[in-house]
Amino acid sequence: MRTGSIFAAILLIAAFPRFSLAEARVESNVIYGMYSGLALLMDVHYPANSNGYGIVLIPGSGWHAPLSLDAVPLKQSPSVRSILGADALLEGGYTLFSINHRAAGRFKYPAAVEDAQRAVRYIRHHAASYGIDPERIGATGHSTGGYLVSMLGVLDGDGNPVDSSPINQESSKVQAVIALSTSFDLIEFTRLVGSNASGTGFLGSPLRGPQLRNPQSEEFLLYMEASPTSYVSPDDPPFFLIHGDADSTVPFSQSELFQDKLTEIGVTVELIRVPGGGHGLSNSAGQSASDHFGRMAEWFDRHLQTEH
Repeated sequence: MRTGSIFAAILLIAAFPRFSLAEARVESNVIYGMYSGLALLMDVHYPANSNGYGIVLIPGSGWHAPLSLDAVPLKQSPSVRSILGADALLEGGYTLFSINHRAAGRFKYPAAVEDAQRAVRYIRHHAASYGIDPERIGATGHSTGGYLVSMLGVLDGDGNPVDSSPINQESSKVQAVIALSTSFDLIEFTRLVGSNASGTGFLGSPLRGPQLRNPQSEEFLLYMEASPTSYVSPDDPPFFLIHGDADSTVPFSQSELFQDKLTEIGVTVELIRVPGGGHGLSNSAGQSASDHFGRMAEWFDRHLQTEH
């Protein structure tokens, strides 16, 4: 190869630093829905060698999105690769769908849940064009993103058969879920960490004092409605939970509680406890989220590609 050709190749590689060797291309800013003029966007990451399955990725955001017009979209969060393990999943042949969703402070529950469901419906409806199986879609998320993918697993997600949009007629239920450092019972979560951590932004109302002690209060019922633990049922997909036991943002007990709920009704669930791990799964022993990427990809291989 001539010197000029080598230099051109180096420039080409430098121009696209976000592409991994396992990634053929990225289709950016796909509009999967509209809300009053606001485009709901996702990026589609295609693997170099597709295995015919798709996975929805939702990074954590603390329920909030910056109000700045120049803010980095959630779908481009560094945690797509650093925590959710996009490169390992691409290496395994999975087509990935990293999504934006409406968030606080402008939008309250259930906006983010509805957007995540719409994304799955859109992906399922267009599965043929993405080269994936519409009946076997997985999802993985961290923190509040983990909450949203968990809702995609536990909610029935039935489409409306008479909706004028064929997309909205599709199911939004996914067939395998990996949730990292996630809250599942918002009432118990509030008891442990306080109302400001979950309610004021996302749910629009704090849960404290008399309302927290009264199971019939509007606030208590709202938090119950918004909790994944309220919807577990025997037809839920397999769940893989990863959580640090030193997480000061979302207590490790949240994953233990959810594991117990799923086990009680016979749903396949596995919980990986990261000793000393914080919210991002790193610990003082030098472990990080990347130590679990291979196991996450293998878990999807085992549960997403196998009929249950």
